[in-house]
Amino acid sequence: MGDIILISNYKYKKFILSYKSIYQTNLTYSLMNNAICKLFQIEYPIIQAGMIWCSGWELASAVSNAGGLGLIGAGSMYPEILREHIQKCKKATDKPFGVNVPLLYPNIEEHMKVIVEEGVKIVFTSAGNPKTWTGHLQEKGITVVHVVSNVKFALKSQEAGVNAVVAEGFEAGGHNGREETTTLVLIPQVKKAINIPLIAAGGIGSGQAMAACLALGADAVQVGSRFVATPESSAHQAFKDTVVKAQEGDTILTLKQLTPVRLIKNDFCNKVLAAEQTGASKEELTTLLGRARAKKGMFEGDLSEGELEIGQVSGAITAIKPAAEIVKELMDDCKQTIARLNAIGF
Repeated sequence: MGDIILISNYKYKKFILSYKSIYQTNLTYSLMNNAICKLFQIEYPIIQAGMIWCSGWELASAVSNAGGLGLIGAGSMYPEILREHIQKCKKATDKPFGVNVPLLYPNIEEHMKVIVEEGVKIVFTSAGNPKTWTGHLQEKGITVVHVVSNVKFALKSQEAGVNAVVAEGFEAGGHNGREETTTLVLIPQVKKAINIPLIAAGGIGSGQAMAACLALGADAVQVGSRFVATPESSAHQAFKDTVVKAQEGDTILTLKQLTPVRLIKNDFCNKVLAAEQTGASKEELTTLLGRARAKKGMFEGDLSEGELEIGQVSGAITAIKPAAEIVKELMDDCKQTIARLNAIGF
């Protein structure tokens, strides 16, 4: 009986290896025809989120050079700083990259002018009405993607003519939707509602999570928090170290009366929670928030009084790694997960 089991295991392993070889060939073909890979002319369906104070030209170019799509986060940049980052990114990579622009940013017209003048070909917009800028950007030959948190805004984005949407679950770090819909629930609903390419975001930090999102109907994934903990991220080292040390349950969604935002719990966060529990008004919360809290925490390294915006997946991040290594791990683990499921008959 023991010999039979050994032979069976050997045959099974040979089958798995053979299947993986066939699967790798099929996957390569599939990626060539992936809607997002074709749209952006990238190798892998991985987008690095354009995060404030974290996503400068070094991170964006590193991800693009690794085969994904790197995004510069314009939300924490003055127009001329954005221009400098775009110019440096163009020198650092000959691969596609883009810029993420929050539409409620006060210098939005100047930002868009810089983007057009510098020849950026991909723009992700968020936090505003996509109708405002989509047509203008597309007239300049720019591909436009809008970030949403629910089906309603996904449909509005499609009606506005965007080329794709990012549907982000509330596991994500930073600003979130008020619905508190998880990625697992959100992606299938958005997929069913729209007929343009769909990018999943929120809680994605591994190849297994990437495979799950593809199974739910997404064409690609947008990864934020995992790329904060990289040498190329422009975040302060103290913030990166805090992200690596974070455990399950260390983040919380707060400031829901203003704009919901997920933060690592610290002294500032505790003050906000205490104020909310005593019924603080919007005005009182706005005063408590003050100005430049995110810069203070994420860029300057004030771990006590700064905003530390990061996603729930921070609890699973255990090391600072180069961006290229993260891209490779995401793809390798995603492929292995899909191959494993296929091999056992799923």
